[in-house]
Amino acid sequence: MAVFIALTLLAGMYGTRSNAATLPEDAHTELAYVGTQERQIHALRFDTSTGKLTVIGPVVEGPKSTWIAAHPRLPILYSVDDDNTREGSVTAYAVDRGTGALTRLNEVATRGSGTTNLGLDTPSMTLLAANYGGGSVSSIAVNRDGSLGSLVSTIKETGSGPNRRQASAHAHSAIVDPSGRYALVPDLGADRVFVYGFDRATHSLSPDDGTDPRSFIVPPGSGPRHLAFGSNGQYVYLLTELTAEIMVLRWDASQGRLTLVQSVPTSSQNFQGVKGGAEVAVSHDGRFVYVEDRGENALVVYRISSDSGELSLVQRTSSGGERPWGFAIDPSGKWMLVANQRSGKVNVFSIDPTSGMVSDTGQSVGVPTPVSIAFVK
Repeated sequence: MAVFIALTLLAGMYGTRSNAATLPEDAHTELAYVGTQERQIHALRFDTSTGKLTVIGPVVEGPKSTWIAAHPRLPILYSVDDDNTREGSVTAYAVDRGTGALTRLNEVATRGSGTTNLGLDTPSMTLLAANYGGGSVSSIAVNRDGSLGSLVSTIKETGSGPNRRQASAHAHSAIVDPSGRYALVPDLGADRVFVYGFDRATHSLSPDDGTDPRSFIVPPGSGPRHLAFGSNGQYVYLLTELTAEIMVLRWDASQGRLTLVQSVPTSSQNFQGVKGGAEVAVSHDGRFVYVEDRGENALVVYRISSDSGELSLVQRTSSGGERPWGFAIDPSGKWMLVANQRSGKVNVFSIDPTSGMVSDTGQSVGVPTPVSIAFVK
């Protein structure tokens, strides 16, 4: 812990960019980080009282840090190396809250190429890394000081689908279920949501090698991408990338199995372009589901039925730019930052807590090829 504190204090001195300016910080500001396709991580300062974003600038250069995730309590940021030409990895950085600068703590290889997504299981402090290129998922222990521990397990899958992007398995994300006994892995290439055993005590994944596999099979060519659990843990909201559908799945934690309840297209009825689902999240109060529709450059809001878990459309609105890739809802639940990759912009939306609807505030900043966003406490 002493080493961690020392590193944090020295972050501004030894960070990748020494010119990260110190900006005013008070109870109404948060640090937000943006993973990009430009081998950079950018830092922003967000004013939660006004919705104003201030650019700090690039604070890490080198790895292809497309996806980032924050520690739930400590000023620590984690990032992937999403390079399909080599073995993937995850890196931990200490955050300087005053300047936004990042100091590299350590790095752990994932034994799978193209590490593209991170899911953090807080009760066990385990990072799940989805290796898109390698068609695998890895579990990494997180130390008490927030640095990365050892790589514990990696499970590789096979599978394919009819789309040209489905020649092999491509794990796109991973998340631990509320019971802590299973990890769910949407695989774009295999048209499956794989369900692996998970041990919170050992941080270890175990393969689904029984005679009756637990994996959930989606229609061919769907391309599962990301998913989110509802607040009561009984329903899962799965977004497909290739067909842009949001599937409501009932989760049986006693058996580790998913059952289809509802499937809703996120694209508008008359849309004739190339479909693309990007990101999905459940509101902090568990009443709404938010989806990015990449094909129509849209944000789509659904209301969750408290009885059945089914979705009803509330709103479809512009994402404020082209090719939305990721978004993050701030800890208060009142704001959403949207990464519009092709536009090179991060846009600020306010969230109405009663209706769930989002509104473009007109606030935005330029960030080259933004992909993912994470708030750091």
